[in-house]
Amino acid sequence: MKYQIITTNSELERICAAARETDVVMLDTEFVRVRTYYPQLGLIQLYDGENASLIDPLAITDMTPFVALLKDTAVLKVLHACGEDIEVFFNEFGCVPTPMVDTQIMAAFLGYGLSTGFAALVKEFVGVELDKSESRTDWLARPLTAKQLDYAAADVFYLMPIYDALRTKVEQAGWLEAAWQESELQCIKRTRVTDPEKAYLDVKGAWQLTPKELAALKPLATWRHQEAIKRNLALNFVLRENEMLSIARELLRTPKAMEEAGVDAHAIRRHGAKLAAIVKDSLTIPADEYPEAIVPLMDYPGYKQLFKQLKDIVKAAAESKGLASEFVASKKQINQLLSWVWKKERDPAKLPDVMQGWRLALVGDKLNQKVQ
Repeated sequence: MKYQIITTNSELERICAAARETDVVMLDTEFVRVRTYYPQLGLIQLYDGENASLIDPLAITDMTPFVALLKDTAVLKVLHACGEDIEVFFNEFGCVPTPMVDTQIMAAFLGYGLSTGFAALVKEFVGVELDKSESRTDWLARPLTAKQLDYAAADVFYLMPIYDALRTKVEQAGWLEAAWQESELQCIKRTRVTDPEKAYLDVKGAWQLTPKELAALKPLATWRHQEAIKRNLALNFVLRENEMLSIARELLRTPKAMEEAGVDAHAIRRHGAKLAAIVKDSLTIPADEYPEAIVPLMDYPGYKQLFKQLKDIVKAAAESKGLASEFVASKKQINQLLSWVWKKERDPAKLPDVMQGWRLALVGDKLNQKVQ
């Protein structure tokens, strides 16, 4: 396995031009995401069937040729378990690989587990045992070790024979178009931008709060979201979710009250005055402007029995096609359908996953007819 390390603008231009002459390229990224809101890109791997290249984004000052490759619709990009890679590309370059297919998704259409790892597929299709010990190393450190570089190159070098084998099998099984659709759906989900004004809806336990308490939680969550983006800091490193929930539930209006409630001292020193001001402002909101109470799906009449019936429909459909039930429709996706019917009145502009693409004919129509 030979590879080249790309550290200059001219080298990047050369290898991207060569890649754009091919029909398909393999892509991967290495990044660090410990305390940051956005993943920090450390390395990009590219293999066009002839040249394996390790692109150093910390050394290169003009990534335009690579962005052009990402956008080139004449070149298919193949990735494995691409979710976080998609986030990396979107946050770094404002675009995603187009068109793109995920080999983990392709494998799922052949009955493999939903989270089948790259190393497992390499062992099965190529007969090579990969050393995955470098997966959690510091990809922002320089220089990268020979072991790190070998590990990174293997992730795209062995991806091509896996893709070739999977494509043949998926096409024979009649799932190729579905694999494109599912890969595109992952892109859409991973690039969906959170509305800061709705950030409070993602707070676990928010449903336990009264409308008055939600009136405090909503601006608190909006502030935390915006602060996290501004400082590129993971949400819980700005303010822990359970502490934010306590501040809203108890309507804590002073740093001292927050301290007594067990809120992190560092967070109080840095943000206590701001948090107190947000809570005080929320108390001036008229009751008729409070957010609506959040009613969990499980509190709707007949939820438990209906969910089981829907799950059974999914299981039967999955077994008939040799697919994993969770892949056809997970618990989250079934709940998404119920929310669409009960809370969004089947809004055609907000279709749940099961009412789109390959899932619609397989199971979506049956599930939709079952829900009243």
